Amino acid sequence: MPVRTAGENRDIVARQGLKFWLSAWLPVAIGIGVIVLESTELFGSNHTSGPLRWLWESLFGPVRNARWDVIHHAIRKCGHFFGYGFIGLAWLRAWWMTLPHSYFLEDTFLALLGTALVASTDEWHQTYLPNRSGSVWDVLLDCSGAIALQLAVYIYMRLMRPKRLMRPV
Repeated sequence: MPVRTAGENRDIVARQGLKFWLSAWLPVAIGIGVIVLESTELFGSNHTSGPLRWLWESLFGPVRNARWDVIHHAIRKCGHFFGYGFIGLAWLRAWWMTLPHSYFLEDTFLALLGTALVASTDEWHQTYLPNRSGSVWDVLLDCSGAIALQLAVYIYMRLMRPKRLMRPV
């Protein structure tokens, strides 16, 4: 397979059609849409406790109120970590597809930047809702999830597909 120059790679991406761009960026848009939905009053902890407790008790049996508060908090924070972790992967995939001349580290930086922007905007928006609050700690947790899942992808790629990490210049 011949190695293309960065200019040739950019020309190839520019010629891609709507199907390519939807394939690359639709997962990012869907992820942001889910965050927008979850950033409403409806998904405040006062509204999620009942359904999540029902699910938890269906799977693991009854739990005392004090213990449930801790479990509910942990479930919500895990949701932050993994939800934004997957959004970070969607950003990573989109940049990886869109910028074929770039290297993995550049794409991960752009993906983390996109994730941090969405997380910050989400937390800022929540400060205006009566049953929600914005937290810098949640933004850090969100970005940690993105970093962790991107690191997992990097390790997988390094071990299983190292040639995919070597992009032509």
